[in-house]
Amino acid sequence: MQIDVLTLFPQMLDGFLSESMMGRAAKNGIVKVDVHNLRDWSKGRHSQVDDRPFGGGAGMVLMPEPLFDAIESIQTPETHRIYLAPDGDPLSPQLAQRLATKKRLLLVSGHYEGIDERVRSTLIDQEVSIGDYVLTNGTLGAAVLIDCLCRFLPGFLGEEKSLTQESFQDSLLDFPQFTRPAVFRDMAVPEVLLSGNHAEIERWRQSQREERTRQRRPDLSKHSR
Repeated sequence: MQIDVLTLFPQMLDGFLSESMMGRAAKNGIVKVDVHNLRDWSKGRHSQVDDRPFGGGAGMVLMPEPLFDAIESIQTPETHRIYLAPDGDPLSPQLAQRLATKKRLLLVSGHYEGIDERVRSTLIDQEVSIGDYVLTNGTLGAAVLIDCLCRFLPGFLGEEKSLTQESFQDSLLDFPQFTRPAVFRDMAVPEVLLSGNHAEIERWRQSQREERTRQRRPDLSKHSR
């Protein structure tokens, strides 16, 4: 999979893309991420890419010209263009799984007060929000989206079964996890996990998922019924 990220702060992604599973996936040819600096398409001595909003108001808005030039330069006919925005489609495992089937993505990171609406209405195929809050810029949002969707790429996780046993699958939270030692500071691992009875273990885990979801995320419980 090819992912392009257009941002004013490309170095924010350096560690994320080179470490842990993302770094291994890149080395193994599972995903290729290219980060582009929007200022490379700026004009003038001061590399200006933003200006004051028409109608007044606080902050600055990214100008249409450098964004049009950059997106049109980076995109290919198969590119799916995404703008990270607080008012976009809420990110979910289902959305991430659909995006993981695309051959090529271009993630556009907004900054300051956002981007000129003419870019959003003309060059963007989909807008995605990672949550009901506002960040200083969309670069971290792009990283979250990349991490989330790459988990659905074949070979990325190594153990594909983990995709079906984690939070938010089937509108349920994950079950509690334990490892050695079996007793630590007088706290013991539930006996069922030591029993070797896999059917009982699966039933216990499912009941824990349901109970934890009812207690912590009742809004999800409604969707799981």
